[in-house]
Amino acid sequence: MALTDVAIRNAKPGAKAIKLADGGGMFLLITPAGGKLWRLKYRVDGREKLLAIGPYPEIGLGEARRRREEARELIALGKDPSREKQRDKVRARIQAADTFKAICDEYCEKRRRDGTKGWAPATAIRSEYLLSLVCGSIGKLSIGEIEPADVLAAIRRIEGKGKLESARRSLQLAGAVFRYAVATARLVSDPTRDLRGALTAPTVTHYGAITDAKKAGELLRAIDDYEGSGITKLALQIAPHVFVRPGELRHAEWSEFDLDGALWIIPAGKMKSRKTHHVPLSRQAVALLREVQAITGPSGYVFPSVRTRTRPMSENTINAGLRRLGYATDEMTAHGFRAMAATLLNESGKWNPDAIERALAHGDTDKVRAAYHRGAHWKERVDMAQWWSDYLDQLRKGATIVALPRRANPNA
Repeated sequence: MALTDVAIRNAKPGAKAIKLADGGGMFLLITPAGGKLWRLKYRVDGREKLLAIGPYPEIGLGEARRRREEARELIALGKDPSREKQRDKVRARIQAADTFKAICDEYCEKRRRDGTKGWAPATAIRSEYLLSLVCGSIGKLSIGEIEPADVLAAIRRIEGKGKLESARRSLQLAGAVFRYAVATARLVSDPTRDLRGALTAPTVTHYGAITDAKKAGELLRAIDDYEGSGITKLALQIAPHVFVRPGELRHAEWSEFDLDGALWIIPAGKMKSRKTHHVPLSRQAVALLREVQAITGPSGYVFPSVRTRTRPMSENTINAGLRRLGYATDEMTAHGFRAMAATLLNESGKWNPDAIERALAHGDTDKVRAAYHRGAHWKERVDMAQWWSDYLDQLRKGATIVALPRRANPNA
């Protein structure tokens, strides 16, 4: 007789396994431990086989019978239900590995260890955050099932919050993930290629920067009068002398400095160009760094976080200091010290533009030319670093800059 739910619930285990038949080869196996398991006995090519349908009560009587009929249909078609079940599991694993989120993680890991072209830590953090915004909408979808409309809807959610630049960059990164899937033979084409022009273009804004000599002097005097944290003040004082990127300054570690040799070597992993950068230090920069070293040295971060010395100061610290001094975002930013140096050094007419570009760590796409310039302009960069700090001192004193101070003749 066919089983009933009441009979199944009332069935008790025995010293040995008990089989309760339901018909069509299916039975309920009751183990001595009390487990109740659905099984289907069938034959394929004359061989008797057993299919595990699942446990009771997770799989009720009705569901077990439905699965039994599906298995019998496969048998009628000459297929083995057990083998098809194994194939379904393999397909599920492959599908899980081919979701947008899974391939996104794989792509990000590749970009982190991509040699000289790999993401810098800050770039990796920002890129992974932007991709996580997209994953919130399409992360669980198989990458082969994602259509342009799915991606556009995900990006529109970001755009709808007024984050136009984040939306634009997220779309770019999503496209990179899709192209990686194409390159690794898991996708035929990139669905984002048809979305160009679909987003609202963000207004291009430039870093606030003071590039006027007189106003630069006013800024330097304001920094000297800064009444906030002593470490923040020293960071603000050092920034114009070395004019590196803000992230490079706040991630600086004492192991990178040779103060006696007046040299700072920034490792490739911390550089946007992914190339080691040598920064010659003026006497003024060395003196300021020695002040910092007395507070935070001799090891670890030069500018540690106020909460823990195991992390660098916040990326907002210098900008917050400038806001405290009364400078708005469109007037001056931490990145603005680079524009200040680039503008005034070029306006001086004293230095080879290539030497200035090398000082700013702007990469050269021509490897041979880049290697030549690195060696050819080092002496000039050392002289320029000292001239620049001397010039900043004059601006700080409020000197009327009519003719910029002449560089000392190295052959004199």
